Amino acid sequence: MLLASSLCQRAHLYLWDEPLNYIDVFSRMQIEKLLLKAAPSLLFVEHDAAFVERVATGVVPVRG
Repeated sequence: MLLASSLCQRAHLYLWDEPLNYIDVFSRMQIEKLLLKAAPSLLFVEHDAAFVERVATGVVPVRG
C-alpha cells in the first residue's frame, strides 16, 4: 500500500489527499492504528468524519 510505504520515508510533513479512497475496512483500520502509533506530521484532506475525528489533532474546515 502506497500510504503506509510513504511513512517509511522520513519527511518533515506528509501530505495526503483523500487517503481512504478505494481502501477496504481492514486496510483503513491498519492505517488508523499506524498513524496513531507513529504520530507523524500529516496534513490530509478527507471526507470521512469518523477517520478525521480519530486521527486528526486539529481541523481546518473548508467550505466551497
